[in-house]
Amino acid sequence: MGQPERKINLNAELEKEAIRPFGIRDKFGYLFGDFGNDFFFILVSAFLMVFYTDIFHISAATVGVLFLVARLWDAVADFAWGRFIDTKKPTKHGKFKPWILRMSVPLVISGVLMFVQIPGMSDGFYLAWAFVTYIVWGTLYSTVNIPYGSMASVITANPVERTTLSTWRTMGAMLASLIINVLGPLVVFVDNKIDANRMLMAAIVFGILAIACYIACYKLSTERIIASESEKQKSNMGKTMKGLLKNKPLLWILAASLIFMVNTMLIGAVNVYLFKDYFSNASALSLVGLVQTVAVFLAIPLVKPMVSKFGKKETAAIGMAVASIVYFVLYFLKDLTAIEFVAVSAVGMFGFAFFNLVVWAFVTDVIDYHEYVTGLREDATVYSIYSMSRKIGQAVAGGVGGFAIAAVGYDATRSAQSLEALNGIHALATLVPAVIYALIFLILVFLYPLNKKKTIQLAADLAEKRKIK
Repeated sequence: MGQPERKINLNAELEKEAIRPFGIRDKFGYLFGDFGNDFFFILVSAFLMVFYTDIFHISAATVGVLFLVARLWDAVADFAWGRFIDTKKPTKHGKFKPWILRMSVPLVISGVLMFVQIPGMSDGFYLAWAFVTYIVWGTLYSTVNIPYGSMASVITANPVERTTLSTWRTMGAMLASLIINVLGPLVVFVDNKIDANRMLMAAIVFGILAIACYIACYKLSTERIIASESEKQKSNMGKTMKGLLKNKPLLWILAASLIFMVNTMLIGAVNVYLFKDYFSNASALSLVGLVQTVAVFLAIPLVKPMVSKFGKKETAAIGMAVASIVYFVLYFLKDLTAIEFVAVSAVGMFGFAFFNLVVWAFVTDVIDYHEYVTGLREDATVYSIYSMSRKIGQAVAGGVGGFAIAAVGYDATRSAQSLEALNGIHALATLVPAVIYALIFLILVFLYPLNKKKTIQLAADLAEKRKIK
């Protein structure tokens, strides 16, 4: 019974491919998905902590607790939502993208509410408001991001085309980063202080743009691959968990991604304090966003030839080594101006751009390895595990970031920070990233097993197993 059923599904897929093959429309559709995601994700990463400390007057340590609790909850929500989606039958519009459209409006509304300041309310009210709105937003983010991330594996089965989707996804994220990190500081800061009304206005504008991007993702992307009913019946939680635990590539890329996300979130939070307090130049944050985006776009044309020659693992490791060295150097250069700091850090940004550009291709490899080990194609579940690691990284970074800012002596009530606090902020922005990038380099070189040769062999072995099926 299983074999004819599989043929029917494959024929349906081929017919769908014949109507509109994978192409530039899918690439733009997938780009718009992360474009929409990161309008709010980057806005929150860059400005929410300073909004809470300076507008709601919540202590940095308490903000750290909020970020820690919320991200740990989000990690659970990611996995639960991934399993939920894997149990649902595809609609005529696909299995994953309908959820992006359904949940985008609630997600954006909850995002805007995070930046609402109601005059005359007590500190206790603002603390409760922050906890409720932030946790609700994070939960709703899972309902959009998990189907979006999983969708790449059903848009096309071609490994090269999937790698292309990874690059276009990163381009979407960087475009959002460019807009928010360049324009954001110029809009939300007045005289080096964050303005509540301007922050809300920015949140509303970016929210509207996010919804437009989600609609574009839904309209332009096409899901072509549908798992057969026979494969779904074989799926069970016990077999899935055993397969995940045997998946060494997944476990080590989870570790690397978790550490990388800790660093990304930490830098995003600390940079606000670094430029507005250490350098007394909040507007220079715009330059950071611009330089980082330029660094990524400079790296994009180099990724494909480097991966072809050296492999994904090797290319990412080289980038991590460069980034680590640059941030170690920055730690010892404490007398730089804001512009000089950005100029030197640009080399480090160029280095870690390579990891950012290939990371989603790593995820495709570990999903394939899961199928190789278990015989099950569980895209949403495996992707949700990967997303969980990123959320745990965000939790650690949010908690550590808040505690660290408080520990170095930052005091939002002071017009000027102490020398000890300023030096501590500088160390958080330089020495800590240097160490984290070095750890990722070591994981990729010595622990992540899928080098170029093994990845090619995995593709061949998996293709053979599918033929036997």
